[in-house]
Amino acid sequence: MIRKATEHDIDAVERGYTELLTHEKDNGSNSNWVLGVYPTRSVAEDSCRAGTLYVMECDGGICASMILNQVQSEEYYGIAWEYPARDDEVLILHTLCIPPSNAGRGYGTKMVRYAIEEARRMKCRVMRLDTYAGNQPASALYTKLGFRYAGIASVMLQGLIPEEQIFFELDLNHGM
Repeated sequence: MIRKATEHDIDAVERGYTELLTHEKDNGSNSNWVLGVYPTRSVAEDSCRAGTLYVMECDGGICASMILNQVQSEEYYGIAWEYPARDDEVLILHTLCIPPSNAGRGYGTKMVRYAIEEARRMKCRVMRLDTYAGNQPASALYTKLGFRYAGIASVMLQGLIPEEQIFFELDLNHGM
């Protein structure tokens, strides 16, 4: 079941971030996130308070998390989007996290499909997201689910982590 997170989920979301980032530190990174820098407990807490943190429950625990909101970072405004929309017509997927112990079970697909349906419930016209340019698993997932590559930009993730990000969009009137 996917639902909005409550404050009782924060510990589990933080453990998911830590598990993923520890694994990536030891085995190579797909996300380019950095343990202790991004994402952190405060990211989960702030998003939970805002009502934008979502979790997936599996086997009595939290097995995935994501943030859904309408906040487009500055870099989004430099992308040549094919599907123009006002800010209030766009839902952004941020910080999709599937800890390695839960990888390979289709949870990423379920989370993104839920996000698409949530965007439609909100009457959005477009869904957008970004990921680290080296994150092949995420790029493959988004492409498989009908997202279109829209561009690339050099960014400072959260003002702290330099990276190349690629941007994707989905026309909610015609996609998936």
